[in-house]
This record gives sequence, structure tokens and C-alpha cells, in this order.
Amino acid sequence: MSSSSRFRIGAAAAAALAIAGAVAVLQRHESEAPRQATDDAYVQADLTVVAPQVAGIVSRVSVDDNQAVPAGAPLVEIDDRRLRIAVDAARSAVDSLAAQIERQTSVIGQSRAAVAASAARLRLAQANRQRFDNLARDGSGTVQALEQARAELEIQRAARERDQAALRAAEQQLPILRAELARARAARAEAELNLSYARIAAPVDGVVAQRRARVGGHARVGEPLLTLVPLDALYVEANFRETQLGRVQVGQPVDIAVDALPGVSLKGRVESLGPASGVSFSPVPPHNATGNFTKIVQRLPVRIRILPGQEAARHLRVGMSVRPRIAVASVRAP
Repeated sequence: MSSSSRFRIGAAAAAALAIAGAVAVLQRHESEAPRQATDDAYVQADLTVVAPQVAGIVSRVSVDDNQAVPAGAPLVEIDDRRLRIAVDAARSAVDSLAAQIERQTSVIGQSRAAVAASAARLRLAQANRQRFDNLARDGSGTVQALEQARAELEIQRAARERDQAALRAAEQQLPILRAELARARAARAEAELNLSYARIAAPVDGVVAQRRARVGGHARVGEPLLTLVPLDALYVEANFRETQLGRVQVGQPVDIAVDALPGVSLKGRVESLGPASGVSFSPVPPHNATGNFTKIVQRLPVRIRILPGQEAARHLRVGMSVRPRIAVASVRAP
């Protein structure tokens, strides 16, 4: 066989191998690729919207737009004069009821002393009647004296019952006053809590954004005053096609290219996979049980944690476009 013939046979074999390889690649499922990438990905953060819990006029704003603030730093103050009046009234109610309880305790003590005294007088009246009964039987006493002794005994019995009723009434009043005191203390605690809401502090570290609070403006309960963006806790939310996620696992390494930072590649790891596609949360989800069904490949969110200690990550901002690439062939991180 000539050399030219051998060359043609070799070329044909190489072409056949190339075609076979191309066919194998084309027929391979998308999820079997060693890396999965998408350009439908953005920098995100768990934003904290700061809203007042009491209404009033804004008396002070301590931060500016785009200012970084630590957790606990003062943000906004609301005029608290009305709230202070409510606290003073609640405290006065508590003090008044506490004084009433103290007085009622003294009344109970006096009533118990009165019951003890009436019981002693009753015993004396019982002894006198017995004595006059004995005198009347042996003829030494008069019938009049005996009748007086019996009448005195009845008087002392009635007096004891009266004093016992007064003691019961005084004792029954005490738990009523204590219940009123508990309600007054709860009202005082609520008033003091509302007063504390007049000074709004940063709940987390973050950068001020969407600041609507202005001195002299009216703050309404639940209406946002500003937003805190935690730039030290950014992450990437990437929307991958469902056909790409067959081998994506939590912990796999990710290379992140940032459109705003040419030539920079950040490192990350897959933190979690979304439980549903984005269209599943649509207010009007699609109903595919129709004769006009067209299959559309869905996208599911994947949350990617940006690894700490990367200097370039300081330049990231929420909403930036990125292009993550997951190394699905890598061993899952512990």
C-alpha cells in the first residue's frame, strides 16, 4: 500500500474519531460537564429595612446617605414628649395602686384586731350569761339581770359577725388591687417600651441607603425610614438552568467573574440550592395543562457564599452582575 493511501486512511480514521467525539459531546447531558456557568447572576445581601414602631415627628437624623454604621449606632430620633407624658402617667398609676395596697394591708390588720376584740367580748358575754343562769336557778339572781346577760351575748355575737364580714371584705379587696397593680405595671412597661422606640439604633452593621428620614418629617409606624446594606455579608444568587444542576452540590468551589472588575476572579462556594424555580413564586403561575403547551427550561436559584479575606470583594455592591462557574467535578467540601 502506498504512502498516499495510508495517509488517506489515517485522515479518514481521524475524521471519524473527531466526528464520533463531537457526536458524543453533543449527546452528553448538560449536567455532565465538569463546570457549570451562568451569566444570570447578581450580587445580593440580606437588606435590613429600618422602620419606626411609634409615630411622631422626626427630631434628629444622625446618619447620611451611603454612610457606614456599626450595630447599635444611633440613626433617627422621634419627638418623645408625648411618650414621656404617657410614661409619667403610667408610673403614677403604679405608685397610686401600690399605696392603696399598702393602706389595704393596714385595713386588714385593723379588721383582724377588731375580730379578735369582738371575740373576747363574746367570750365575756357567754361567761356572764352562764353566771346569771346559775344565779337565777338557785334564786340568788334576778330575772332582769339574766335577760340583760342574754341580750348582751346576742349583741356580742352580732358584733363578731359584723367584724368578721368586714375582715372578709377587706381581704377580698386585696387581690383586686393586686390585679389592678399588675395591669398598671404592664401599662407602664408598654409606655416605657414605646419611649425606647423613639430612639432608633442600627440593628446590624451596614451602609445607609434609601434614606427617607428628614428632620421635621412625620414618621409613621411601619413606614421605612432607611435601609441598611451589610456589605460585609454579600453573596451571589445565580439562576442556573434546571439541566445544569444534576451534579451541583453544596460546598463545591466557584470562580466568580465580576463585570465591574475586569480581570478579577473571586472565590466562593455553593451555600445552598433553591427549593423551587422563580416562576413558582409568580403571582400568576403558568398552567401547562392546555393544548398549547410549550416546554420551557426553568431556572433555579443557587446561593453562593463569597469566601472571606479577598481584597477585591470590598468593591462589590448589591446588584452587580457576575458570572459564576461551579467546579462540579470537585470533591464536595466538608
